[in-house]
Amino acid sequence: MPTINRPLADQILTFQLATEVSRIEETGLPERQGRSARTLVKDGPLRVTLIVLGAGESIPEHHAEGPITVQPVSGTIVFNVGTVSKTLEPGDLLALGPGIRHTVESESGGAFLLTVVGATAA
Repeated sequence: MPTINRPLADQILTFQLATEVSRIEETGLPERQGRSARTLVKDGPLRVTLIVLGAGESIPEHHAEGPITVQPVSGTIVFNVGTVSKTLEPGDLLALGPGIRHTVESESGGAFLLTVVGATAA
């Protein structure tokens, strides 16, 4: 991805999510590296990141210091916490408390918005 030359914080920011997903996909990074991300908002304790997973890819176990939400934009993702798996599709919203370890995967590929409040993801 090129260097960020757009505002990450302002009084009003708007995004066309399909366009943002296309920009990420056009880089070829999701296919070559399994995933790619684009920070949309970085304002004080708030972070909103658009993440695109390639088909058959996953994000290894990790956690965020603050609470998070995960909202699919396209495709299907599976969010795993221990032995609990939640299949998420566009229109779904998952909320998770701080410090909870989890993984994310997508058999067919997908994109989702990750919102983190508080400390940055670990």
